[in-house]
Amino acid sequence: MPEKSYREMNKRERRRYSLSARTARSVWINSIVLGLVALVIGVILYVVALGQQYIGLAFNLSRQTSISVNHANGNGTAELADEVMRIYRSISPAEREKQGTAEYRALFKEVEESRAYETLNDILKDTLRRNDVYDVYLAMYDEKTCAMVYMVDPEEQDHLNPGEWESVTEKGMRKFLDWNGEGMLYDIDRTAKYGWLCTAGVPLTAEDGHVYAYLLADVSVDIILTKARSFVLQITLAMFIVTALIASIMVLLIRKSLVRPINSITDAAQKYVTDKKAGVNDTAHFASLNIRTGDELENLSLVMADMEKDLAENEESLRKIESEKERISTELNLATRIQTAMLPNIFPPYPERTEFEIYATMHPAREVGGDFYDFFLIDDDHLCLMIADVSGKGIPAALFMMISLTILKSCAMLGSTPAEILMRANQAICSNNPEGMFFTAWVGILELSTGKLTTANAGHEYPAIRRPDGSFELIKRKHGCVIGGFEDSIYEQFEFDLEPGTTLFVYTDGVPEAMQKDRTMYGTDRMLKALNKEPGALPKTLLENVRSDVAAFADGAEQSDDITMLGIRYAGPERKG
Repeated sequence: MPEKSYREMNKRERRRYSLSARTARSVWINSIVLGLVALVIGVILYVVALGQQYIGLAFNLSRQTSISVNHANGNGTAELADEVMRIYRSISPAEREKQGTAEYRALFKEVEESRAYETLNDILKDTLRRNDVYDVYLAMYDEKTCAMVYMVDPEEQDHLNPGEWESVTEKGMRKFLDWNGEGMLYDIDRTAKYGWLCTAGVPLTAEDGHVYAYLLADVSVDIILTKARSFVLQITLAMFIVTALIASIMVLLIRKSLVRPINSITDAAQKYVTDKKAGVNDTAHFASLNIRTGDELENLSLVMADMEKDLAENEESLRKIESEKERISTELNLATRIQTAMLPNIFPPYPERTEFEIYATMHPAREVGGDFYDFFLIDDDHLCLMIADVSGKGIPAALFMMISLTILKSCAMLGSTPAEILMRANQAICSNNPEGMFFTAWVGILELSTGKLTTANAGHEYPAIRRPDGSFELIKRKHGCVIGGFEDSIYEQFEFDLEPGTTLFVYTDGVPEAMQKDRTMYGTDRMLKALNKEPGALPKTLLENVRSDVAAFADGAEQSDDITMLGIRYAGPERKG
């Protein structure tokens, strides 16, 4: 496997590791291996068949020649054989070792000069001349000396006279002496004189049933090997041609049906990427391939064509969605600016008034929020304070928030008490509220000349107050029902006397319900601790301390609700110059 990625390779390396090159190598290697295996099997089968052919030839030749011998010479053959074996067995081992000498040959002179010997020699010589065997001869095995004793041998080059002998193996001799007449009688052995030799034959029996000799035929294994070598050369050449032809055809077919379609799909994919980067809107990269392989590759090209078409449609849809998102984002930004503009955001709002110092903030969880606050002078001596939290989030809450703010402010400007303001607002909301939305609210009216604060609470958070030289604590008074809950709801109001130097802090539930990632809430205890961090702090510093403490507590967790806060410090009646 290559260590480099495809894109890191040069052209030569890409050609080397290409699918086409790997396919060609794989096909050629497999074809060569298969050809060699077939060649080896074919050669083995041929050699075995050729060997069986020559063994059958030698055996059948021996059998046919034995018939001719018996027919031509009758009992004269048995007498000749018995005479040779009688003389051979009568001489001493020392005399047997003299074979090949004139003295030894003289012992069998009468046999060699007999009419029977001449007849047998002529028959065997004629048989040898007409057949492709090494030798055809008459011989007998002697068990005592483990030797083959020749009687008639027509072969000229290695001719043996009557009575001459050759040592044989016990195993080979027993094959002939113990033959039961079934199958072919043969033995293959290697001799120092003849090399590898296959000897086949049949026994010759006398009238009394005893075997007096064997008619044998020798086939040289060299003949078989010579013909096998010729066959191997021919079959190797044929196998090479056939293998090369088949491998070439397979490589061409694989390239045509597999490699080329894959490369076409790859090229189409590359062109698709290039065109996309260049901004060319062409959706026919894969549809134009026209692959007709009738298999998974054709299916792949069709799937890729469908995918390209679907991607084009999806891109068009995404463009429309993105355009719509941009439009919505623009509208949300505008809504945010409108919502922000509806709330007092210039501080100090009344720089000429010395009775109080006020500051407020609203941080929506989304682009627009559902919280709101407001403060305004009902008349020269009464300051109205209000804070509310609309149910839900996002655009619906923001729309409902603006309606609620307008209604609350309109009711307050009529000169009503906090309880009456909440009651009239509740009636107005309940009269036309098909979506069942609601909001919590806290309303207070501060009489600037006396410091009397009148408040009413419609399900909102408890405010926190700090007296001069004291610390912040919650003012827990009875709540009324949320605005928009029940049309006949009645709200109770409470009065407080604010001494000069008293600070009031009101907020929405986004402060105590701010959460960490593990869903742990901030809570009012932490809020009071943050409020008391700097005794005597002015409202702006007070709100900034709480906001930063909430952010530190959340530790990166997403803001889950709007956070709105309002702080006011009462300084006392206006001092006349």
